[in-house]
Amino acid sequence: MTNEKIRVAAIDLGTNSFHMIIVEESKGKGIVEIDRVKDMLCIGKGSISTKMLDEEAMLSGIATLRKFLILATHHGVAQENVIAFATSAIREAKNQGDFLRRIREETGIKVKVISGREEAEFIYYGVRNAVKIGEAPDLLFDIGGGSVEFVIADQQGVRLLESRKIGVARMRERFVLSDPIDSGDIKLLEQFFAAEMVSAVNRAAELNVSRAIASSGTAQNIARMIRSVNGLESEVSLNNSAFTRAEFIELYHRVLPLNAVKRRKMTGLDEKRVDLIVPGLILVDMIFRLFNIEEIVISDYALREGMVLHYLRHRLEHEIHEGMIPGQDIRRESVYELGFRCDWNQGHAEQVAGLSLQLYDTLASQHQLEAPYRELLEYASLLHNIGTFISISSHHKHSQYIIMNGELRGFSPSEIEIIGHVARYHRKSPPSEKNMAYSMLKPKHKRAVDVLSGILRLANGLERGHRQNVESIEAEEKGKGITLLLKTRVEPEIEIWAADQLKPWLENVLQKKITIAVL
Repeated sequence: MTNEKIRVAAIDLGTNSFHMIIVEESKGKGIVEIDRVKDMLCIGKGSISTKMLDEEAMLSGIATLRKFLILATHHGVAQENVIAFATSAIREAKNQGDFLRRIREETGIKVKVISGREEAEFIYYGVRNAVKIGEAPDLLFDIGGGSVEFVIADQQGVRLLESRKIGVARMRERFVLSDPIDSGDIKLLEQFFAAEMVSAVNRAAELNVSRAIASSGTAQNIARMIRSVNGLESEVSLNNSAFTRAEFIELYHRVLPLNAVKRRKMTGLDEKRVDLIVPGLILVDMIFRLFNIEEIVISDYALREGMVLHYLRHRLEHEIHEGMIPGQDIRRESVYELGFRCDWNQGHAEQVAGLSLQLYDTLASQHQLEAPYRELLEYASLLHNIGTFISISSHHKHSQYIIMNGELRGFSPSEIEIIGHVARYHRKSPPSEKNMAYSMLKPKHKRAVDVLSGILRLANGLERGHRQNVESIEAEEKGKGITLLLKTRVEPEIEIWAADQLKPWLENVLQKKITIAVL
């Protein structure tokens, strides 16, 4: 990969809204989002039945694209790195050629109309770079205004790509004839959804799909409304968050009996989705029922991000698209990208991480933590010092802040909380109920933070000289004590001195006296 920084603007001309994301990619730091903007102008309004784009809507669309182009130019995006794809409404419009010609003449933007299958493929590229695809097949779905894309994929690749004309704007125009929606309209929608999803449902059953991942504004809006019903903050990243079937059903029964005036007053509902949320809720209900799913995970990445990934990999002439590599570890990649963005000391971070994992493994009989916590310890260790990017003073607190707000991909919100807390407590005061964020953790997560931060503190001490002196660690248990035996390259006087200062918290957590010696 070249050292050159590349800025790209990707524009998605959707049925409900036009979106643009601006990103920068550079070596090591990966893809960093610079800006994003959307305009819900409903280019497909009325065109689903007439197959003709409305003149007023086309003028609004061109005006929006002009603004997008000005913003992209302001952010340093070259004209040749502005990419734009059109989806369902424009794809089906008889006057698409006229609209695309006017866009090109008035803005210089060349819009490519993509097929439903291409749309599903781009969505897959995007989602798999935000949410870790399971070893067992997952159902990915993206609810648009004109179409809904269904993908079934596992870590080895794609098993199904489909696009169905059941988007929320299309369904509202065709089936929602009452407000509040009456039972007859609901029944017609359910029957239509069931007929359109039958092939995806059958394939999912063959592959034993048990989890769904949703991208799109409709799914995110449902997630925010559920958070609001549960009294949780809604203005947070939803990536990798999830809602259950039970949580969804509660929202479903709250919203459907309401008319538009009452829906508009609901906290968490985007004002421009007041009408679209009705077919959206009915569709998600059918997905839960027909695919027999108990939980839906949210992905912040979708079509636009997939467009960017595809474009960058193609532009840089990779032999294969890096964002599509089967088994790609997006969690590790994301952690390393955040480290590079913070100008980390990679050698020190990796040495501390290696020592942390050795301590975790050699003390397994003492802490008895579940296996997934080992991975979180490694990532917390890799990122424990990134707060020095802000300031050496209180850098442990800065590390936690950066981790919590660094948009790590592939992690659930609770996993990011744990990583942040472990990094926060790698020095200075140990975990305390006086810290409100720590006090609000689940009991099992608190204990994990206690153990992992104790291990990280000790590992950090064993790398006090920043000289990668400790090569391996063995443990010997004797009564109420543990002796850690170090294999080192040179005399580890400074490492043992620092570790002795930092070991009390782990001794307290494990209720064991720790002695450090040389093999």
